Amino acid sequence: MKIRIGILGYGNLGRGIECAVKQNDDLELVAVFTRRNPDTVKILTEGVKVCAVSDAPKFKDDIDVMILCGGSATDLPEQTPEYVKYFNVIDSFDTHANIPKHFDLVDTAAKASGNVGIISVGWDPGMFSLNRLYANAILSDGEDYTFWGKGVSQGHSDAIRRIDGVKDARQYTVPVEAALEAVRNGENPELGTRDKHTRECYVVAEEGADLARIENEIKTMPNYFADYNTTVHFISEEELNKNHSGIPHGGFVIRCGNTGVNGENKHIIEYSLKLDSNPEFTSSVLVAYARAAYRMSKEGQSGCKTVFDVAPAYLCRQSGEELRAHLL
Repeated sequence: MKIRIGILGYGNLGRGIECAVKQNDDLELVAVFTRRNPDTVKILTEGVKVCAVSDAPKFKDDIDVMILCGGSATDLPEQTPEYVKYFNVIDSFDTHANIPKHFDLVDTAAKASGNVGIISVGWDPGMFSLNRLYANAILSDGEDYTFWGKGVSQGHSDAIRRIDGVKDARQYTVPVEAALEAVRNGENPELGTRDKHTRECYVVAEEGADLARIENEIKTMPNYFADYNTTVHFISEEELNKNHSGIPHGGFVIRCGNTGVNGENKHIIEYSLKLDSNPEFTSSVLVAYARAAYRMSKEGQSGCKTVFDVAPAYLCRQSGEELRAHLL
């Protein structure tokens, strides 16, 4: 019997979920839920219903896990506590500072309904979080470093597009190579925000726009660019579409630690990702954790969970016997 999946929200992430479900033969897609007019939404899977979000609770008995594909700013803080009343749910809530509050709200609702809600699933938070945890547990005397990129930051790109006179834009987060090498060399450098990353902006300006003003507004924008060394490139719309249409990303989690009587031996743990498609990779992580949510629910578990609470074996299609024989 296949695990029945629902998708709530059909943007880049929702489409990625649909593709990931197709790659896992123990899963099946039951329905896609959208805030748009369902008649205008065309999906990739024949025979699967596209329904209004308001109809989702009617599928309570037909869906094992609902994967929530909304944004962290306004969607998921409301959606996850709401839909865990009806389903086991997975979300990719990624506002790190607000995760404890989000956890508490989802936990209360999930325990009341008897469902499982796994939050903050993806690669950071998510896979990067796990690697920070494993590295800290193993090298208790050490320092953590996380670098993101090179990759497109969708939030920062949107912030540029909101500037008057900007027609379109892409923003790349780029690790500072010297800082990355210092960490890999075990130097344990003290690095501030500006020391670890730069920001590269590719901007299509409207005809006649004041380029100097746009560049200044980008470089001085608080919470986005003011704390970074930022470079702005003005390019044509054709060049943007040709060279910057993808959504790549990735990064590195590194821990430098010491062992021995006097800490004389150095060790470095590094985990890295290089992603052609940020949303499609994130979708693949979400789908693996949907399998875990289903299995945990079948065991009678309930409440809110994070990647820290999910045993690795729950993520895999293979049985414990197969895992021990081939992956251990």
